[in-house]
Amino acid sequence: MRLLIAAIAACLSLGMPDGVAADDSRSNVRSMEGWEAVGRLNISNKNMCTGALVAPDLVLTAAHCLFDPRTGARVDPSTIRFEAGLSGRQAVALRQVVKAVMHPQYRYRPAGTHQIGSDLAVLKLDRPISRSQVQPLTMSSGAARGDILGVLSYTRRHATRPSLERSCSVLARQSRTLVMSCLVDFGASGSPVLEMRPGLPPRLVSVISAKAAMGNRRVSIGTALDSTLRDLMRRAG
Repeated sequence: MRLLIAAIAACLSLGMPDGVAADDSRSNVRSMEGWEAVGRLNISNKNMCTGALVAPDLVLTAAHCLFDPRTGARVDPSTIRFEAGLSGRQAVALRQVVKAVMHPQYRYRPAGTHQIGSDLAVLKLDRPISRSQVQPLTMSSGAARGDILGVLSYTRRHATRPSLERSCSVLARQSRTLVMSCLVDFGASGSPVLEMRPGLPPRLVSVISAKAAMGNRRVSIGTALDSTLRDLMRRAG
């Protein structure tokens, strides 16, 4: 695990693209129950990440998304817009962020092990999104080695329509850190990692933090959910 963590390539926040990205999602997103709870975070009209609705007025994402990757300065939360269920030019719901609460152990640097296990933030929306429009994702802290996962994200290649990767898995877990076979791209920071079980709705178990390499194998790093998240939600709400 120490060797793997040292190989982290980059956090995955991304500058806003100038044009519409390619549309060849790896799997049909609309076939996944609850996909509308995932949305693009438009950050100061300059950068983008991905977030997931976990309560009618709360969005979970990666803490490093709250910092400008060029300057390292903290982003004003009021400049962040959550575009739930963005597909093409339309979103199911649009909301402004009014408050952001980070994991208490998180410290920002442009890259490095500071992100491991604490790269979580909860964003408070200016008003709730009706459950008749979007159902918040159910959460679980039980992700373990071998679990089958999916990642739903907005990325450099899929900036206006989410991309769904199915059937990746947890390769290792150490405390709150998950090492996964899921392949992610820039823009995927904060993307929900979903436990995918046949016949059951997906459950959010982790948030994408970075991509890395384990030898010649590409992997992704996520922060697993635990009791800390409930405290962040309470402080944000």
